[in-house]
Amino acid sequence: VDYTMARFIERFGRSADGRFEGLPGADAKANIKRRIALVVSLCFDLGLLFAFKYLGFFEETWNTLVAPWMGKPLNLPKLLLPMGISFYTFQSLSYVIDVYRGKVPACRNIANYALYVTFFPQLVAGPIERAPHLMPQLALEHRFDVADLQAGMFRILQGFFKKAVLADHLGVFVDAVFNQVAAGYAMQMSPLDLAIAGVCFTFQIYFDFSGYSDIAIGIARIFGVRLMENFNAPLLATSIYDFWKRWHISLTSWFREYVYFSLGGSHKGRPRAIVNVLVVF
Repeated sequence: VDYTMARFIERFGRSADGRFEGLPGADAKANIKRRIALVVSLCFDLGLLFAFKYLGFFEETWNTLVAPWMGKPLNLPKLLLPMGISFYTFQSLSYVIDVYRGKVPACRNIANYALYVTFFPQLVAGPIERAPHLMPQLALEHRFDVADLQAGMFRILQGFFKKAVLADHLGVFVDAVFNQVAAGYAMQMSPLDLAIAGVCFTFQIYFDFSGYSDIAIGIARIFGVRLMENFNAPLLATSIYDFWKRWHISLTSWFREYVYFSLGGSHKGRPRAIVNVLVVF
């Protein structure tokens, strides 16, 4: 659907001499067609994401809050969650939006487009790539390079150290404390143990997720592909705003570019900017 809609968007965005003019291009009727194609893509992608990720949550919430007043509870089908659905949905959606904005041409080769969406190193948990950055790299002819192999292997080992040595061992202590809390024994534990477990949990999440990102970036580097950085020492941030720019960069920048800016960002007054931030979160 996204591949086809992007082709339609580019086709309707061309002027009489064949140039792609982006959002203001062509005539009003063509722009309406382009917007319809974009809406179809948005509805399809976000509809699938909602169905697979949030249908069960919606059913549970409905049956808890509404069904007692309405009578019959919902009994929706139980869907298995496809692995990495959020990441490749956002990646494909950003491609269509970038075509709509004229930042990237629509991909003609469906195999190249499929490779962009399903590029395996970052498929499960990111980084979420952008079409202008990743698609041109995938279209190139790649040859074996010793420097890429060395850099990639070092990054992979760095990621495994974060994940298997630091995160997993911190998890042993964190799980022991948190399981005691869940079992109702929190009052019997010292405040220091609880505080240390909370801090260790923060480091566990960081080393686990950033370690995975390092592994993904390293694997791609072996193939000669440079993925974007996903973490920039977020625990050294000096403010919430600074942390937001350093943690899971590919996701936070995705929401900033494709949601916050699309809603007008901070250019339509402070009240609107506050609403836009709330929508993003």
